[in-house]
Amino acid sequence: MSRQLRIRWNTSMRAARAVVLAGFLLTGWLATPTLAAQVSGYGDKQQGDNRGDELPTVLKGVAVTQHLNQQLPLNAEFVDEMGNTVKLGDYFGKKPALLSLVYFNCTMLCSEELDGVTSSLEMVKLNPGKDFNVLVISIDPADTPELAAKKKAFYVKRYGRPETAAGWHFLTGKKPAIDAVSSAVGFGYVKVAGPDGTLSQFAHASSLEVVTTSGQIAQYYMGVEYSPKDVLLGLIEASGNKIGSPVANILTYCYHYDPQTNKHSLIVARVVQMGGMVTMAGLGGFMFLMFRRDIKLGREHDLAGERDKG
Repeated sequence: MSRQLRIRWNTSMRAARAVVLAGFLLTGWLATPTLAAQVSGYGDKQQGDNRGDELPTVLKGVAVTQHLNQQLPLNAEFVDEMGNTVKLGDYFGKKPALLSLVYFNCTMLCSEELDGVTSSLEMVKLNPGKDFNVLVISIDPADTPELAAKKKAFYVKRYGRPETAAGWHFLTGKKPAIDAVSSAVGFGYVKVAGPDGTLSQFAHASSLEVVTTSGQIAQYYMGVEYSPKDVLLGLIEASGNKIGSPVANILTYCYHYDPQTNKHSLIVARVVQMGGMVTMAGLGGFMFLMFRRDIKLGREHDLAGERDKG
């Protein structure tokens, strides 16, 4: 490589690093208001005067407070996807568990969360049923075992290991049992009106909990995408009843938006991801153009040098 081409290469790399730094700064700038307030729709303002970085009124009761080492209510009764009455403690004693609080009629964030759990477990070399249990508990007392069975069938099929079906448990229950679990987990949610005006939907955040073999909360993972490495480590530590450490409480919110009534909004914390994608796309395009230009200039310089020698 000629000296001039090396100089241009170094210049390009310095510029590329500047683009990366700018992208990180932009991502951080975009993330700041997102973590504090998200984006409120027209209907949010109808429900209250949300100023500055305050959360929309509907989200005031929504949070995930990390209760590490908290004992789950093992006597809480639920109904599994086959219609059998079970106690939460039936799933503990020998194996740790992954716990997800969602509701089965949710077509937005809950599906993304369960998709994220399934995708992560596809790359974890442990097997549900043998090494750990997957507990998915609905926060909606109106959800039925039939709906739970459909959800289980969908995600077991997506997971691709039908022999692990016995390790996936989709539970429904009455409000006292649901409240006992959500309170122990620190999972705050608010019932909100759907498009028809009835209180049939829930504003909630997204999190995944790792629970020890004795039913104590060992670790929290926030959001809708979970690192397979972290999940594996969390399960291994929870199998030895080891309690983890708090994580950054970056919440992903979900509640319904009806464009006809403008009553609520769907809020999914994708701004950081979008900022990262924009940064990488911009960086890739910039580097491609710069490297292509430098190679062309280098070839022209080498040709000029050969002509001068001739």
